[in-house]
Amino acid sequence: MERDKESPPTGRQSSSTLAAVPPRGSDEVDVEKNETGEKHAVNSPASSTTGKNVDDTASKPAFDASESSATVDWDGPDDPKNPMNWSSRKKWLTIALVSYITFVTQVLPLESLSGSSYSSFGSTIFAPGVPLLMKEFHSTNDELASFIVSIYILGFCVGPLVLAPLSELYGRSPVMHLANIFFLIFSIACAVSSDMGMFVFFRFCQGVAGCPPLTLGGGTISDLMIPVKRGKALSIWSMGPLLGPVIGPVIGGFMAQALGWRWTFWFTAIMTGVSTLASFAVLKETYAPTLLAKKAAALRKETGDPKYKSKFDKGLTPGFLFKQALIRPTKMLFRSPIVALLAIDMSIIYSYLYFLFTTFTFVFEGQYGFNPGEAGLAYLGLGIGFIIGQFGIGKFSDSYTKKKSEKGGMKPEYRLPPLMIGAFLIPIGLFWYGWTADKKVHWIVPIIGTSFIGVGTMCAFLPIQMYLIDTFGIYAASALATNTVVRSLFGATLPLAGQSLYARLGLGWGNSLLAFIALALSPVPFLLLKYGERIRTSPRFQMNL
Repeated sequence: MERDKESPPTGRQSSSTLAAVPPRGSDEVDVEKNETGEKHAVNSPASSTTGKNVDDTASKPAFDASESSATVDWDGPDDPKNPMNWSSRKKWLTIALVSYITFVTQVLPLESLSGSSYSSFGSTIFAPGVPLLMKEFHSTNDELASFIVSIYILGFCVGPLVLAPLSELYGRSPVMHLANIFFLIFSIACAVSSDMGMFVFFRFCQGVAGCPPLTLGGGTISDLMIPVKRGKALSIWSMGPLLGPVIGPVIGGFMAQALGWRWTFWFTAIMTGVSTLASFAVLKETYAPTLLAKKAAALRKETGDPKYKSKFDKGLTPGFLFKQALIRPTKMLFRSPIVALLAIDMSIIYSYLYFLFTTFTFVFEGQYGFNPGEAGLAYLGLGIGFIIGQFGIGKFSDSYTKKKSEKGGMKPEYRLPPLMIGAFLIPIGLFWYGWTADKKVHWIVPIIGTSFIGVGTMCAFLPIQMYLIDTFGIYAASALATNTVVRSLFGATLPLAGQSLYARLGLGWGNSLLAFIALALSPVPFLLLKYGERIRTSPRFQMNL
């Protein structure tokens, strides 16, 4: 099967793998360079700083015979073991599977509930069943009802800080496989819980186990795709994390009514079982440092010669590397203004999204007389917006980046223009949705308004993800983990004020307040586009990663 010509240039070659390597002037390498507008080197040793895109590393000779150690690299630019050289079919199958796994975990993450006297914030498929759970466990505490569902997303605030660095030490696939297994176990444990304490504990554990696909999805795309093709790949993957919370209420609303709250977890367990089996069959390791470390270990074992080292091997102890990996996301957040600013920007948008999830059921039951099952259909406006945004932005981003790269080389800032569109679509959608729902205009009208919010959310989600991936290369998982933790913290707390805000200001002015705040933040994308590269490359903000 023909492979995509997406190979990075090789670094130094091990002495046992002196395959013929085309020189830098060869047709094949030149074609790739012309196509991407840069000397692509995603799998070259990462830069120790963030001043430049860590993918932009200079090529090296195939093998330096003067060195006392042999540095293990790929067997030339066409090495089939390099994930960049996998066939298109294998790449897209991997991305589709990671998207499905993310969808399964995101069918559970956050959503609104207004059932009986409870207005809770929690998992999309489980949320409509919260009143039934509270009744079964003999509780009428509204705060507890909110807590038992928000505890899931709090797991997303803890898991990425540990699991993303582990993936950069031991590879993507072991973390994903273990996460799938534990997510399955904790889903079953939630389904069979006999008291509230047991349920809350397993829900938190389920959240921790559910975060890896969301955190590692972007890293996997970074492993497989050259920069100018990542937009399309990320748009396909993003169907999982963004459509999951939309489809969840539709499924969960009717399922909870017909079968009870426990079946929302049994259904999730079934879906997780499918993804677990599929991942063991299909999901292979994609992380270049892990693959080359295994190759070097095999050469040492085969030859009995300890000189073979991966080109990513810095000679550091495993304990030091583990400590370095654990502090990397926190270091990025506090030492890189770009990472911090994008995390805050995405967190505001994310909290708005889940603010709506927190109140949709309440609004459409109260204003339009929807039952819990029908209220789930209110989420479809956001879903349609997500679909329009993800395919439009993914296609635009790749073509725009490729065109700009041909003139001056690849820059992560080429990913940012859609942010400017989203800065205005989100407040437009909030004004539209808030006032039409407040005046009880036909229910389809406010749902159409939410589709603008959906498109605007994609205008932020995709560019920010692509920017972090292109900037941090092999450390993309840590950068995305930082973003995930901050936005999950916002998403798990701010939307809890949803009904209080509406009770005081009403639907019209309540959503208008959110829209005005969004408008106040609208200059951020323009400032990033103008000054982002200067800040990112400033010596003041360089970090050893």
